[in-house]
Amino acid sequence: MSDATLARRIDLWGVVALGLGTAVGVSIFSAIAPAAKIAGPAMLFSALIAALPMYLIAVSYAFLGSACPASGASFVWPARFLHPTWGFCIGWARIVANVGAIVVLALVLVRYASMLVPLPTKPTMLALLALALVANLFGMHIATRVQKVLLVGMLLLFAVFVAWGASRGVDVARLQPLFPHGVTGMIAATPLLMGLFFGIEAATEAGAEVADSRRTIPLGIALSIGSATLLYLAVGFVALGVLGGDALGASDAPILDAAKRFMGPWATPLVVLAAVLSIGKSLNALFAMFSRSLYAMGVSGMLPSALGRVHLRWQTPHVALVTVFALGCVGLLLPMELTFLFLAVNIPNLLKYGSICVAAARVAERHPDIYDAAAFKPGRRRLRIAGYGGAASAFLLIFAGLETDWRPYALLLVWMVCGLVFLKIRSRRSPAAPPA
Repeated sequence: MSDATLARRIDLWGVVALGLGTAVGVSIFSAIAPAAKIAGPAMLFSALIAALPMYLIAVSYAFLGSACPASGASFVWPARFLHPTWGFCIGWARIVANVGAIVVLALVLVRYASMLVPLPTKPTMLALLALALVANLFGMHIATRVQKVLLVGMLLLFAVFVAWGASRGVDVARLQPLFPHGVTGMIAATPLLMGLFFGIEAATEAGAEVADSRRTIPLGIALSIGSATLLYLAVGFVALGVLGGDALGASDAPILDAAKRFMGPWATPLVVLAAVLSIGKSLNALFAMFSRSLYAMGVSGMLPSALGRVHLRWQTPHVALVTVFALGCVGLLLPMELTFLFLAVNIPNLLKYGSICVAAARVAERHPDIYDAAAFKPGRRRLRIAGYGGAASAFLLIFAGLETDWRPYALLLVWMVCGLVFLKIRSRRSPAAPPA
């Protein structure tokens, strides 16, 4: 089944909703506390530094998204411009990453919601997966509409937090000293904040469903990453100005603890609602991204061809979506340890980012026809610098968590060996078609 069977119903704000909605999820509620513990108020500069590799990566995504949009882009682009087997490896590794991300999002969402109403953890997580399936199954326009509503609600609640905190709770004296642990502390906190920007490129996974994709994708990515940066700086500034670096660093629920200082009894319901909306939209977007990756691998023949089927009425990859739901259910059997799950998610994502950056640089070097067709095309030299610079940053960060927990690395290594064996057996039975 070709990309042409998928409906082009994602507009510019749908691209922004998918990108910003995916990036602003769990990390904003968890990462700023350990970063503040290491860097103090200089955490704000750490966030800016953490954004720099993602800006380089975003350039590669925006270029390729405007040059050759495709559903399942994280598989299609490496398979086409690097090597088909490498594209398979990226897509195969991201199965673990996406399952881990689904579990993380559902688990943290249930934990926040349980602050208001006690909920059974795994049954509620299962119900959330079912809701995400329904939101995506009956048309991408429904999924993006849900995404926009959740995003608007979240932004309004964060705007209330920032405006109320800035007017009633912030004391700039709490931002002093700005560098309590020196420049070294600021740099050490940077890797913790990289996850704030993961997923900003989400809409490229549904590139064949984006209207006027050559123009819409790069503009949407730019708006998404710019908006995310401003949001993180505003929320971080208020949290630091209300609690101070030491108290923020010691908090288990930093945004909630800051809100309690100036919102009083309104803090818990408002922050919990913001968390539910924020994490819920990330889960919704993840279903769309994951299913398109499986869809593209099904179309190519590297996974069962049933995954490449598109429903005639709904114009969605319904088999891939149901498979995502089933894999999420299997993920409920994984250890419910956030450090383990975060590493299992981040390693394949960084591998994907590095590969896309190299693919963009290769297109600039070796495919002048594709480069010329792009609506967004920095100079070839700048594109190569951004591509190889982004790739180097991503590949270096892959090894940053090795001392934290070796188990996700072992899991992924075993998973990759299984994938290569599967590919070898499948290629002998039925040679895979080259990716579109």
